[in-house]
Amino acid sequence: MADNAQKVLQYKETVKKQQAEDLINNGFPRKIVELNDLLATPLFSTKNLEEVHQDLKVPVPSPIISNNHDSCETETKKRKLDEVTAGTPVLVLPTGIVPCNSHIRQMIKIVKPYIWHLVEDANLLKMWISFLIPKIEDGNNFGVSIQEDMLAEIRTVESEAAAFFDQISRYFITRGKIVTKVTKYPHVEDFRVTVEELDEKEYVSLKLVMCEIRNHYSTLHDIIMKNLEKIKKPRTSNVDNLY
Repeated sequence: MADNAQKVLQYKETVKKQQAEDLINNGFPRKIVELNDLLATPLFSTKNLEEVHQDLKVPVPSPIISNNHDSCETETKKRKLDEVTAGTPVLVLPTGIVPCNSHIRQMIKIVKPYIWHLVEDANLLKMWISFLIPKIEDGNNFGVSIQEDMLAEIRTVESEAAAFFDQISRYFITRGKIVTKVTKYPHVEDFRVTVEELDEKEYVSLKLVMCEIRNHYSTLHDIIMKNLEKIKKPRTSNVDNLY
Protein backbone atom coordinates (compact mmCIF):
# COMPACT_ATOMS: atom_id res chain seq x y z
CA MET A 1 0.00 0.00 0.00
CA ALA A 2 2.79 2.40 0.90
CA ASP A 3 4.47 1.63 -2.40
CA ASN A 4 1.30 2.49 -4.33
CA ALA A 5 0.89 5.74 -2.40
CA GLN A 6 4.46 6.68 -3.25
CA LYS A 7 3.82 5.99 -6.94
CA VAL A 8 0.76 8.24 -6.87
CA LEU A 9 2.80 11.05 -5.32
CA GLN A 10 5.49 10.59 -7.96
CA TYR A 11 2.84 10.74 -10.68
CA LYS A 12 1.43 14.00 -9.28
CA GLU A 13 4.89 15.56 -9.06
CA THR A 14 5.71 14.47 -12.60
CA VAL A 15 2.52 16.05 -13.92
CA LYS A 16 3.00 19.27 -11.92
CA LYS A 17 6.73 19.88 -12.39
CA GLN A 18 7.64 18.22 -15.68
CA GLN A 19 4.91 17.28 -18.15
CA ALA A 20 2.51 20.21 -17.77
CA GLU A 21 5.11 22.97 -17.57
CA ASP A 22 7.03 21.53 -20.53
CA LEU A 23 3.77 21.40 -22.48
CA ILE A 24 2.98 25.04 -21.70
CA ASN A 25 6.47 26.42 -22.30
CA ASN A 26 7.49 24.29 -25.29
CA GLY A 27 4.67 22.08 -26.54
CA PHE A 28 2.03 24.74 -27.12
CA PRO A 29 4.29 27.20 -29.02
CA ARG A 30 5.60 24.32 -31.17
CA LYS A 31 2.06 23.16 -32.02
CA ILE A 32 0.93 26.70 -32.90
CA VAL A 33 3.83 27.13 -35.34
CA GLU A 34 3.23 23.65 -36.83
CA LEU A 35 -0.46 24.37 -37.41
CA ASN A 36 0.21 27.75 -38.99
CA ASP A 37 2.70 26.16 -41.39
CA LEU A 38 0.28 23.32 -42.17
CA LEU A 39 -2.59 25.69 -42.93
CA ALA A 40 -0.36 27.44 -45.47
CA THR A 41 0.28 24.23 -47.46
CA PRO A 42 -1.59 23.63 -50.77
CA LEU A 43 -3.60 20.81 -49.17
CA PHE A 44 -5.31 23.27 -46.79
CA SER A 45 -5.16 26.46 -48.84
CA THR A 46 -7.02 25.53 -52.02
CA LYS A 47 -8.77 28.58 -53.45
CA ASN A 48 -10.86 26.76 -56.05
CA LEU A 49 -13.18 24.27 -54.31
CA GLU A 50 -13.67 22.38 -57.57
CA GLU A 51 -10.16 21.02 -57.09
CA VAL A 52 -11.43 18.79 -54.29
CA HIS A 53 -13.98 17.04 -56.52
CA GLN A 54 -13.52 13.29 -57.06
CA ASP A 55 -14.74 11.26 -60.04
CA LEU A 56 -17.16 8.65 -58.70
CA LYS A 57 -16.45 6.30 -61.62
CA VAL A 58 -20.13 5.37 -61.82
CA PRO A 59 -21.05 5.25 -65.53
CA VAL A 60 -24.42 6.31 -66.90
CA PRO A 61 -25.98 3.29 -68.65
CA SER A 62 -27.37 3.72 -72.14
CA PRO A 63 -31.16 4.11 -72.29
CA ILE A 64 -33.15 1.05 -73.37
CA ILE A 65 -35.54 1.81 -76.22
CA SER A 66 -38.48 -0.56 -76.65
CA ASN A 67 -40.69 -0.78 -79.77
CA ASN A 68 -43.50 -2.57 -77.94
CA HIS A 69 -46.03 0.22 -77.39
CA ASP A 70 -48.49 -2.03 -75.57
CA SER A 71 -45.94 -3.03 -72.97
CA CYS A 72 -44.98 0.63 -72.54
CA GLU A 73 -48.60 1.60 -71.93
CA THR A 74 -49.01 -1.22 -69.43
CA GLU A 75 -45.83 -0.21 -67.63
CA THR A 76 -47.00 3.41 -67.51
CA LYS A 77 -50.28 2.37 -65.91
CA LYS A 78 -48.46 0.32 -63.31
CA ARG A 79 -46.25 3.28 -62.41
CA LYS A 80 -49.27 5.52 -62.05
CA LEU A 81 -50.87 3.02 -59.71
CA ASP A 82 -47.79 2.22 -57.66
CA GLU A 83 -46.07 5.63 -57.91
CA VAL A 84 -42.79 3.88 -57.17
CA THR A 85 -39.49 4.12 -59.08
CA ALA A 86 -37.32 1.12 -58.34
CA GLY A 87 -34.10 2.48 -59.81
CA THR A 88 -31.30 0.51 -61.46
CA PRO A 89 -30.25 -2.81 -59.88
CA VAL A 90 -26.54 -2.58 -58.96
CA LEU A 91 -24.76 -5.90 -59.47
CA VAL A 92 -21.20 -4.77 -60.13
CA LEU A 93 -19.37 -1.56 -61.06
CA PRO A 94 -16.77 -1.41 -63.88
CA THR A 95 -14.06 -0.17 -61.45
CA GLY A 96 -15.06 -2.53 -58.64
CA ILE A 97 -15.56 0.18 -55.98
CA VAL A 98 -16.59 3.83 -55.73
CA PRO A 99 -13.46 5.57 -54.38
CA CYS A 100 -13.36 7.94 -51.43
CA ASN A 101 -12.41 11.54 -52.08
CA SER A 102 -8.59 11.32 -52.05
CA HIS A 103 -8.08 15.00 -51.16
CA ILE A 104 -10.47 14.84 -48.19
CA ARG A 105 -9.06 11.47 -47.10
CA GLN A 106 -5.53 12.90 -47.05
CA MET A 107 -6.69 15.90 -45.00
CA ILE A 108 -8.44 13.65 -42.47
CA LYS A 109 -5.29 11.56 -41.99
CA ILE A 110 -3.47 14.76 -41.01
CA VAL A 111 -6.26 16.33 -38.95
CA LYS A 112 -7.18 13.35 -36.74
CA PRO A 113 -3.81 13.09 -34.89
CA TYR A 114 -3.98 16.81 -34.06
CA ILE A 115 -7.49 16.38 -32.67
CA TRP A 116 -6.32 13.50 -30.49
CA HIS A 117 -3.24 15.44 -29.32
CA LEU A 118 -5.47 18.36 -28.29
CA VAL A 119 -7.70 16.02 -26.27
CA GLU A 120 -4.65 14.52 -24.53
CA ASP A 121 -3.05 17.92 -23.88
CA ALA A 122 -6.30 19.30 -22.46
CA ASN A 123 -6.58 16.29 -20.17
CA LEU A 124 -3.01 16.80 -18.93
CA LEU A 125 -3.68 20.48 -18.18
CA LYS A 126 -6.89 19.55 -16.39
CA MET A 127 -5.02 17.14 -14.11
CA TRP A 128 -2.21 19.67 -13.54
CA ILE A 129 -4.55 22.41 -12.35
CA SER A 130 -6.61 19.96 -10.30
CA PHE A 131 -3.47 18.88 -8.41
CA LEU A 132 -2.61 22.54 -7.74
CA ILE A 133 -5.95 23.38 -6.12
CA PRO A 134 -5.37 23.81 -2.36
CA LYS A 135 -7.54 22.41 0.39
CA ILE A 136 -10.86 24.13 1.04
CA GLU A 137 -10.63 27.10 3.44
CA ASP A 138 -12.64 30.22 4.24
CA GLY A 139 -11.45 33.37 2.51
CA ASN A 140 -8.49 34.14 0.26
CA ASN A 141 -10.03 32.10 -2.58
CA PHE A 142 -9.52 34.49 -5.48
CA GLY A 143 -6.68 32.40 -6.90
CA VAL A 144 -8.79 29.25 -6.52
CA SER A 145 -11.57 30.88 -8.55
CA ILE A 146 -9.03 31.53 -11.33
CA GLN A 147 -8.06 27.85 -11.25
CA GLU A 148 -11.73 26.84 -11.49
CA ASP A 149 -12.29 29.20 -14.44
CA MET A 150 -9.28 27.67 -16.19
CA LEU A 151 -10.62 24.16 -15.58
CA ALA A 152 -13.97 25.15 -17.11
CA GLU A 153 -12.20 26.56 -20.18
CA ILE A 154 -10.09 23.43 -20.59
CA ARG A 155 -13.12 21.14 -20.27
CA THR A 156 -14.85 23.14 -23.02
CA VAL A 157 -11.83 22.74 -25.31
CA GLU A 158 -11.68 19.00 -24.54
CA SER A 159 -15.38 18.52 -25.37
CA GLU A 160 -15.18 20.49 -28.61
CA ALA A 161 -12.10 18.54 -29.71
CA ALA A 162 -13.83 15.21 -29.05
CA ALA A 163 -16.84 16.39 -31.10
CA PHE A 164 -14.59 16.86 -34.15
CA PHE A 165 -14.32 13.06 -34.42
CA ASP A 166 -18.11 12.76 -34.78
CA GLN A 167 -18.05 15.28 -37.60
CA ILE A 168 -15.59 13.14 -39.59
CA SER A 169 -17.56 9.90 -39.14
CA ARG A 170 -20.83 11.63 -40.11
CA TYR A 171 -19.23 12.81 -43.35
CA PHE A 172 -18.36 9.26 -44.45
CA ILE A 173 -21.80 7.91 -43.50
CA THR A 174 -23.61 10.72 -45.35
CA ARG A 175 -21.38 10.44 -48.43
CA GLY A 176 -21.84 6.67 -48.55
CA LYS A 177 -25.63 7.04 -48.54
CA ILE A 178 -25.55 9.60 -51.36
CA VAL A 179 -23.11 7.51 -53.44
CA THR A 180 -25.52 4.59 -53.04
CA LYS A 181 -28.19 6.80 -54.57
CA VAL A 182 -25.83 7.64 -57.45
CA THR A 183 -25.24 3.97 -58.22
CA LYS A 184 -28.95 3.20 -58.01
CA TYR A 185 -30.09 6.25 -59.98
CA PRO A 186 -27.12 6.99 -62.27
CA HIS A 187 -29.21 9.19 -64.61
CA VAL A 188 -30.10 11.65 -61.82
CA GLU A 189 -27.43 14.34 -61.89
CA ASP A 190 -28.62 15.95 -58.66
CA PHE A 191 -27.19 13.07 -56.62
CA ARG A 192 -23.79 13.48 -58.28
CA VAL A 193 -23.83 17.23 -57.61
CA THR A 194 -24.81 16.53 -53.98
CA VAL A 195 -21.65 14.43 -53.53
CA GLU A 196 -19.53 17.29 -54.90
CA GLU A 197 -21.24 19.80 -52.61
CA LEU A 198 -20.70 17.51 -49.62
CA ASP A 199 -16.99 17.16 -50.44
CA GLU A 200 -16.63 20.94 -50.70
CA LYS A 201 -18.41 21.38 -47.37
CA GLU A 202 -16.16 18.82 -45.68
CA TYR A 203 -13.04 20.52 -47.08
CA VAL A 204 -14.13 23.83 -45.54
CA SER A 205 -15.07 22.09 -42.28
CA LEU A 206 -11.70 20.33 -41.98
CA LYS A 207 -9.85 23.58 -42.59
CA LEU A 208 -11.96 25.26 -39.91
CA VAL A 209 -11.22 22.36 -37.54
CA MET A 210 -7.48 22.93 -37.99
CA CYS A 211 -7.99 26.66 -37.40
CA GLU A 212 -10.00 25.92 -34.26
CA ILE A 213 -7.30 23.56 -32.95
CA ARG A 214 -4.66 26.26 -33.48
CA ASN A 215 -6.93 28.84 -31.84
CA HIS A 216 -7.50 26.58 -28.83
CA TYR A 217 -3.76 26.10 -28.36
CA SER A 218 -3.15 29.83 -28.73
CA THR A 219 -5.95 30.80 -26.34
CA LEU A 220 -5.00 28.28 -23.67
CA HIS A 221 -1.34 29.28 -23.86
CA ASP A 222 -2.20 32.97 -23.61
CA ILE A 223 -4.60 32.61 -20.67
CA ILE A 224 -2.31 30.27 -18.73
CA MET A 225 0.77 32.45 -19.20
CA LYS A 226 -1.15 35.53 -18.06
CA ASN A 227 -2.39 33.80 -14.91
CA LEU A 228 0.46 31.38 -14.31
CA GLU A 229 1.41 32.84 -10.93
CA LYS A 230 -2.14 32.55 -9.57
CA ILE A 231 -2.57 29.06 -11.02
CA LYS A 232 0.59 27.76 -9.38
CA LYS A 233 0.12 29.68 -6.10
CA PRO A 234 -3.59 30.42 -5.70
CA ARG A 235 -3.27 31.58 -2.09
CA THR A 236 -0.82 34.09 -0.68
CA SER A 237 0.65 33.42 2.75
CA ASN A 238 -0.20 35.50 5.82
CA VAL A 239 3.34 36.84 5.82
CA ASP A 240 2.84 38.26 2.33
CA ASN A 241 -0.39 39.94 3.43
CA LEU A 242 1.45 41.85 6.21
CA TYR A 243 3.61 43.82 3.77
